[in-house]
Amino acid sequence: MTSPIHVMSEIGKLKTVMLKRPNVEVENFTPDMMERLLFDDIPYLPIAQQEHDNFAETLRQNGTEVLYLEQLSAEALDDGGEEVKLNFLEQMLAESGYVAGVTHDALKEYLLSLDTQAMVNKIMGGVRKNELDFVPADLASAAEEDDYPFFMDPMPNLYFTRDPAASIGDGLSINRLMFSARRRESLFMETIIKYHRRFANRALNIWRGRDRNTSLEGGDELVLSDHVLAIGVSQRTSADAIEDIARNLFAKSHFDKVIAIKIPHNHAMMHLDTVFTMINTDQFTVHPGILGEGGHIDTWTITPGKDGQLSLDHQTDLKKVLKDALNLDDLDLIPTGNGDPIIAGREQWNDGSNTLAIAPGVVVTYNRNYVSNELLRKHGLKVIDVLSSELSRGRGGPRCMSMPLVREDL
Repeated sequence: MTSPIHVMSEIGKLKTVMLKRPNVEVENFTPDMMERLLFDDIPYLPIAQQEHDNFAETLRQNGTEVLYLEQLSAEALDDGGEEVKLNFLEQMLAESGYVAGVTHDALKEYLLSLDTQAMVNKIMGGVRKNELDFVPADLASAAEEDDYPFFMDPMPNLYFTRDPAASIGDGLSINRLMFSARRRESLFMETIIKYHRRFANRALNIWRGRDRNTSLEGGDELVLSDHVLAIGVSQRTSADAIEDIARNLFAKSHFDKVIAIKIPHNHAMMHLDTVFTMINTDQFTVHPGILGEGGHIDTWTITPGKDGQLSLDHQTDLKKVLKDALNLDDLDLIPTGNGDPIIAGREQWNDGSNTLAIAPGVVVTYNRNYVSNELLRKHGLKVIDVLSSELSRGRGGPRCMSMPLVREDL
């Protein structure tokens, strides 16, 4: 494998992964801002960092190379040169609401006064109004809430590196995220792919870019095999986006089947991987709350049709759909919380379904989901649990916090 991105499954041995260590952005907001920034609580940063370091070290101890989004972003800007850095900053300012004007100019001057890594960290962490020694006079700034403390909002969701971009085969989707609070995040990955020495000029396929009008998020994208992709029809990924990426994959890759799985459109179950993950060749975690009577759920199997059209097959038996797509005689759907409605609801809220497979049958989970973890062990899985008291306040687990770049083929 020579491609810097190579992911043909959810379960192949994880060789390289991209993380984002939580920094000031996860504390740099008030309770009044939580809804705006899509958070339910404010993590305690020192403990969140310790827990994240524990997660990263666990991956390293199991043979995974760990890269960091914040470092790759700064390196990409330096690799690209001054013009790339200026263009990146202009785009980031525009997407933060400053296309021109005195506030734009002041922010640009301030951010360019920092070295590249400090500039990236500051953009991620947020720029407070009291950091700039000037009084805004332009109309755009005058229209802002006088008591709102930021010119540029922090990006506390960045430690969930799964969503802004997703590796698929020898390429990736660089995503338009659903909510404006997160939409700037994928600009970092777009810059890395274009300019970082590790990724630039490597003929990587961009299956779908961030310039689209419909939303797609990586937590909804699961690579089930070297030709089957599952995507959640969720609160944050639209049906139009699924059809769009399916067309591109069918036209330019070996993928020939996309399974769209409809999940409840709510904050608790924001992505497919919060309720369903693949953990072995024939084993999956599933939150029973997504299954209707008789264990049914709406799925659409999308395959290439005639003349570039798509063929859609609607079914409701998830187990049958997966067995057919993966050529399995049987499979094991392991219920979150052992199916108990109280335990399952609690542990799903704390990302009990959000397992990260680092090899077939080997998963990383949050230690707080002890009922689900013990059930996985009873089903023959090797479970490596990591610390989670503060990280889980952000509503994402080990899969959410990781963007696999390279996995071994099965």
